[in-house]
Amino acid sequence: MKNISERRTWNTPLREPWNPVIKHCLNAIDNHIALFIETGDPWHFCQAEKLRVYVADLKNWIIEQEGKTKNGI
Repeated sequence: MKNISERRTWNTPLREPWNPVIKHCLNAIDNHIALFIETGDPWHFCQAEKLRVYVADLKNWIIEQEGKTKNGI
């Protein structure tokens, strides 16, 4: 089985350092949603939403930066 970086053909030097950050944020979102479902504590739902916004903003910034350079290099 290929590791995750071998499967990602769209990876660029600009994206490389952000991939682990995005992955950890997505895992944190999953954890917060699980805890929200388990406990009903709305704080977890709010934290998950903040992380979703952050990840979306980060991905948009990466795309903008890649547009300013040649293929993110």
